[in-house]
Amino acid sequence: MRSGSAPDPAPWIALIGLGFIAAVLALIGLGDLPLRDFDEATVARVALEVRHGLGEAPLLPTLWGAPYLNKAPGLHSLIALVIGATTQPNQLPSEWTIRLAPALLSCLVVPLGGWLQWTLRPGDRSSAIATSVILLSLLPVARHGRLAMLDGTQLTAMALLWLALLQLNQSRWSGLWGVVAGLMASAMLLLKAPLLVPSAVAAGLALVWGQEWKAWNNRATACTGFMLGLVPGMGWHLWHAHIRGAEALWLWGGDGAGRVLLDAGEGSDLGWRVPVIEIVEGGWPWLPLVPFALIWAWRWRQSRWGRWSLASLLTLAGAILPLRTQLPWYSHPLWLPIALLCAPLLVWLVERPSSSSVSPDSVSPDSPRPPCRWLLLQLPSFWCGLGLLLLLLWLSSFSNIGSSLAPYRGLAAVLGLGWCSGGWWLRSASPGQRRLGVISLACGNVAALALLFHSPLWLWELNETWPVRPVAALARDNSGTELTLKGYDERPSLNWYAEQRIPRFKGGRSRRLSDKPQENCIIEGQTGQWSLADCR
Repeated sequence: MRSGSAPDPAPWIALIGLGFIAAVLALIGLGDLPLRDFDEATVARVALEVRHGLGEAPLLPTLWGAPYLNKAPGLHSLIALVIGATTQPNQLPSEWTIRLAPALLSCLVVPLGGWLQWTLRPGDRSSAIATSVILLSLLPVARHGRLAMLDGTQLTAMALLWLALLQLNQSRWSGLWGVVAGLMASAMLLLKAPLLVPSAVAAGLALVWGQEWKAWNNRATACTGFMLGLVPGMGWHLWHAHIRGAEALWLWGGDGAGRVLLDAGEGSDLGWRVPVIEIVEGGWPWLPLVPFALIWAWRWRQSRWGRWSLASLLTLAGAILPLRTQLPWYSHPLWLPIALLCAPLLVWLVERPSSSSVSPDSVSPDSPRPPCRWLLLQLPSFWCGLGLLLLLLWLSSFSNIGSSLAPYRGLAAVLGLGWCSGGWWLRSASPGQRRLGVISLACGNVAALALLFHSPLWLWELNETWPVRPVAALARDNSGTELTLKGYDERPSLNWYAEQRIPRFKGGRSRRLSDKPQENCIIEGQTGQWSLADCR
C-alpha cells in the first residue's frame, strides 16, 4: 500500500485473467486419453449410476449395483449432470464429459488463491498476483485437477472456505460470508469428508492465534449463516445413515479416515516420504523458495499472513505425513499454503529493496526482512543454471546417445528457455527486467504444461500396465454370461469400457479373458495376445 494515498484496488482483472488461462490449460487435450485406474474409472462409473438413478434411494451412490461407501457423491453428481446434458442414455460417456466438471472446478483455485493472499496482505497486489501465478504454473495443481478425481475440486473448496472465514472480520456481509463458509464445509463433506477436519483445524488455529473472532461483525449472524450452509452436507450424511444404517459409518471409518490412518495400503512402503517426494518432484521452479519462506513467515508470525500461512501448512502436513496409506495425490492440499508462503518472497526478489520494507499488515518499515538474503539472491543464478541444463538435454536429444529423450524434447526446450531467461533477468539491477524474469519463469512452465497436455505424456500412469480398450472391445463384442480376468487384479477402467464388471478369476469353470494361452477351452474372440475363452 502506498503511504499517504488511497488503498490500492484489488487486482481483479489480473486474477480473473490468470483463472481464464488456467481454464484454457485445463481443457487442452482433456478427452484425448482413456480414463485411468483406479479413481477416474471408479468416479465415472459411480457418476453414471447416479445419472441413471440406480441407487436404492435418491442421491445415494452405487458401484455396479452395490452401495458405494468410499466417498460421498458431491463431484459424482455434478459429473452425472454433465453426462445427462451431453450424452445419449444408451451411450458410454466420453472422457471429455467425465473430466470436464472436475477440470473447471479445480482451476478456480488459481484466482481464489490470489484473492486469499490479497485478504491476508491487504494492499499487496504483487503478492496476490504471484500466488495465482505459482498455482497456475505448478505441474501437480494443473495435471491433477484435470483428472476425474476429487482432490482438485477439494482444494478449491478449501480455498473458498478459508477465504470466507477471513472475510468475517472486515465485511458488513458477515451473514453471507458465514453461509459461504458453511456451504464450502458442506462441499468438503460431499467430497472427501475426513479432510474437512484438518482444514477446519488449520483455520481454527489461525483464528485463535490472532484472536480474529473478536473482530467479527455480528458473530451471531455469521454463526447462523455458517450453520445454514452446513445443512446440505450434514443433511446428506444423515440421509445416508438413515437409509444404509451402520454401513454409512464405513465412509468415515472403514474406508475413510480409519483406512488411511491404520492400514498401510499398496504403494505406501515409503510412508511419509511419499508426500515429501511429490512436493520435491512437483514444486519447480518455486520449490527453492520454501525453506526461506518458512523462516520468513515465522518472523512475521504476528501478522495475519504469517499466522495463516504457518497454521495451514503445518496443520495439513501434520495430518498428511503420518498417514499409513500414502498415495501421490494425498499431498495435493499442501500446494495452496505453499503458494501463500512463497509468493511474497518471490515478490521480494523482484521488488527489492522497496518491498522488503512493506509489511503484510502495513506495519513499520523496520519489520523482519527475508532470511539468508545473500543465499536467496543466488536463486536466480540457480534457475538460470537449471535452464541451461535443460537446454543441454534438449540438444542431446538430437544425438544417438540422447535419442531416448526425444519425446520430451519440446518440454525441455520451453522449460529451459523460460528458466534460463528468467533466472538471467532476475539477476538484473533493474526491477523492470526482474519482473520480466518472473514472467519468463512462469511462461516457461505454462508453455511446457500446454505441450504436455497436448501429448500422451501427461497421464503417465497409463503406461504402467496393459491398455484396456482393446480387451474391453473384445468383451463387448462377445457378450454373454459373466466374464472373469485371469492373471490380473480387477481393473475399474476395464470394467468401465467393457460396460460390465469383470472380476479376477479365482478358479473353476468360467468364461475368461487372458493374455496367456487357454488350453482345452473354446476361443470366442481374440485381439493381439488376448483371448476370450469359454472354459466351462
